[in-house]
Amino acid sequence: MTEETKSLRDIRLEKLKRLRELGIDPYPVATPRSHAVAAIVADGAAFEGVEVTVAGRLTAQRTHGKASFADLVDGSGKIQLYFKADLLGDRYKLFDLLDLGDFVSAAGKVFTTRTGEITVAVEDFTLLAKGLRTPPIVKTEKTAEGDVVHDEFADPEKRYRKRYLDIMVNEPARRRVLAHATLLSLARRYMEENGYVEIETPILQPLYGGANARPFTTYHADLEMDLYLRVADELYLKRLLVAGFEKVYEIGKDFRNESIDRIHYPEFTMLEAYEAFGDYRTMLALTQGLITAAAQEIAGSHKITFEGRELDLSTPWPELSMVETLNERSAKFGIDDVLACAEEDLRALFEGGPLVELKPKVEGRWSRPRAIDVLFDALVVPELWRPTVVVDFPAELSPLAKRQKDNPALAERFELFIAHMEFANAFSEQNDPFVQREAFEAQARAGAAGDEEAQQLDEDFLEALEYGMPPAGGLGIGMDRLAMLLADAPNIREVIAFPQLRTKQP
Repeated sequence: MTEETKSLRDIRLEKLKRLRELGIDPYPVATPRSHAVAAIVADGAAFEGVEVTVAGRLTAQRTHGKASFADLVDGSGKIQLYFKADLLGDRYKLFDLLDLGDFVSAAGKVFTTRTGEITVAVEDFTLLAKGLRTPPIVKTEKTAEGDVVHDEFADPEKRYRKRYLDIMVNEPARRRVLAHATLLSLARRYMEENGYVEIETPILQPLYGGANARPFTTYHADLEMDLYLRVADELYLKRLLVAGFEKVYEIGKDFRNESIDRIHYPEFTMLEAYEAFGDYRTMLALTQGLITAAAQEIAGSHKITFEGRELDLSTPWPELSMVETLNERSAKFGIDDVLACAEEDLRALFEGGPLVELKPKVEGRWSRPRAIDVLFDALVVPELWRPTVVVDFPAELSPLAKRQKDNPALAERFELFIAHMEFANAFSEQNDPFVQREAFEAQARAGAAGDEEAQQLDEDFLEALEYGMPPAGGLGIGMDRLAMLLADAPNIREVIAFPQLRTKQP
């Protein structure tokens, strides 16, 4: 703490002491308020002369002799307060004991100033919570070019470490976190309107599965066993299809022990849904409906702006064959058919070959599916700006999906890409226990060969399949990334209320 900060805090502590000496409780039980600020400001003419009680945080103070003004902000908006000695008598002196950041309630009649600002003429006020630290000060200057913000709390690390201050003073931060909350609420409403029931599945699991990812490991003392934080909800939701549910979903946290960048975060919110008697095309219709509905509610249109560029989310979205497109892009490296490419030729691309800069992405976890996935991310994804449905995935990349009837080398699967990012992944779910076992065993071999993201062989899930699971479509949508898109956030951490940061060393 700097000397200047300490001095300002000491001043506030002195005011706190003075308040207590005057018999004023600086942290009383809340006083009821009559109206939210936004309701008054929205219809000032109807409230002219009406007695109201508002409550919120003081964000500005201006004193002019025996009259003072302050701005009060609640969860809905901002309103001006007018403190006058003639109205308040001796209580007017208490205004000097208030500071920016204090919570107060104020009662009085509404009037409009000569400059047209809706204001409450304060006849009584109560301190609700004394702030002992000075919040970051943000001032907005109105210019011909628009509002200019000064002294914004802008340092990214400080903003993320003190997220409550960031949301307090930065309107874009508040808007992006609110967009995430709005998206989750809308998604649940949309799923329930379409007949899905949400059922919670375990976060702590004896085996991890449902996605290719490195897990977080923990230990349960009473059970004396290692457990994993789930990397996906898939295998438990599909057990519910076995149990007889026909439309199930869950919105919840998944955890993958991976690096953090602008579009990846190890603790993220996923929507997963499964529909009996559906397929991956069923899930495409669901995805299109959900995302366009979310765009309309959060952005107000299917046409949005992201990173300064326009994006039209209107459906139907164009489709692109993964295999055909990857073959076209990799032909310049001597690979005309990725599916028929020998593993040693594929590996050579990364081992001193033309794509050696991508070697770290496969090093330590080499597998043929992993290499194909890295190739696609490097050669095709950077071209996918408009919403694009990628189909025709190699079956070896999709161990939980059914194979196409006409071409068993390909899976019944799609991934949705927008603005160079993956947003959704869907399968026609594999329900043949023998084929599923073969896929799990292939994953186990990849894990033994060094692929840290290979899935485990789950005997309990295979046993569940032997009781019979109906044909089904399954879908996963990354909700944090979707909120990032719809709120035009430059980094996924912008839509997460409290992002994780490296611990500061003492």
